[in-house]
Amino acid sequence: MGYAFSRDDVAYLGSAAGVAALAEVGAFALTSTSMLSDLDKLRRAHGDRAAALVETVRLRRRSTAKLADAGEWLFTDDALQQATPTVVARHRAERLKGRTVHDVTCSIGAELAELARVCPAVIGSDLDDVRLAIAAHNLGVRSLDAREFGSAAIDSAGDPRTTRVGGARNVLLAKADALRPCSTAEVVIADPARRADGRRTHDPAKLQPPLPDLLDAYVGRDLAVKCAPGLDFDKLAWAGEIEVASLDGAVREACLWSPGLAESGVARRATVLSSSRVPEILTDTLPDDIPDRAPGEWIIDPDGAVVRAGLVRHYAAKHGLWQLDPRIAYLTGDTVPAGMRGFRILDRMDFREKPLRAELHRRDCGPLEILTRGVDLDPDALRAKLKPRGTQPHSLVITRIGKTATVFLCATP
Repeated sequence: MGYAFSRDDVAYLGSAAGVAALAEVGAFALTSTSMLSDLDKLRRAHGDRAAALVETVRLRRRSTAKLADAGEWLFTDDALQQATPTVVARHRAERLKGRTVHDVTCSIGAELAELARVCPAVIGSDLDDVRLAIAAHNLGVRSLDAREFGSAAIDSAGDPRTTRVGGARNVLLAKADALRPCSTAEVVIADPARRADGRRTHDPAKLQPPLPDLLDAYVGRDLAVKCAPGLDFDKLAWAGEIEVASLDGAVREACLWSPGLAESGVARRATVLSSSRVPEILTDTLPDDIPDRAPGEWIIDPDGAVVRAGLVRHYAAKHGLWQLDPRIAYLTGDTVPAGMRGFRILDRMDFREKPLRAELHRRDCGPLEILTRGVDLDPDALRAKLKPRGTQPHSLVITRIGKTATVFLCATP
């Protein structure tokens, strides 16, 4: 769970004394092998403040893989884990460019920071006092009380150029319940917590706040709700657009866009984001006609956002590919789309362990990557049974073609 920060901790860490102390602590390694020694020295120098200082430095180091321009930010462990990566937040902000936006579950401000770059007025609210204090530090603003917020929020929607709070020109922060609308912003954003009773949940009714309650609270408003990509979208009966986003190959989130924010005619969208390449975006308005052919030279495992959004055929049609089996998400073709991993097929066999083990031995197979879809297999257990002891790396793609469990022996990309 990490260190439990207090508002007093936040105030200290943002003070001149706290900034100086953080710079001092930043020179320590704080690794698993040095931690006991480092903590002993830091407790002698900073007393009860040492734990908050160490946790902050460690969280800042972790944040660099997720958040841009956050080197002087404050965090809690949970808040950092839950924070939207900068690349994903920036993509969403671009869709809302020019609008006034209220993030009703703003936490430490990761989403607000990107919205503030492109939106004339941004409001953030939360019920967690510590996270609000951290957001105020991170964004360089102060939190308003309920009376101030009620007036300023209305002004920000009507004429954002007249609103100035603390050091920010277009950001307001206040303590408020996400289920009690309190602003006239054009767009409402929410990110319900995805844990219930300490466990991750895919039940919309168990999110915090519950998704059904959130939707009821903002009926008729333009609304964007961030959700876990594992939700059963078919059961949501969502009238707008469902966008599934990935970053550098990992599926990050789904976002529900209400009809007023959705692109005309689009019900599903896959957004494939990268830290180094331009994004690839597919929607269900694209063609999905693909041929029914024997496997080509390559097997391609589509990005998880494409699979979760149900746009595998659309992706295949765009890139001249087809499916190994119409019910399986593996694609095949004679070329590999730019930026994708392709597995070049060396051999195809019915899946039987003894012949497969013999073939791997014949090919001097050593390091072995195993991918599976449509079959009930544990790759690690299978690798132990196959006993690859050679020197040449290979990959196995094991799937079901029709009713037959089939293995494709491939060159490792």
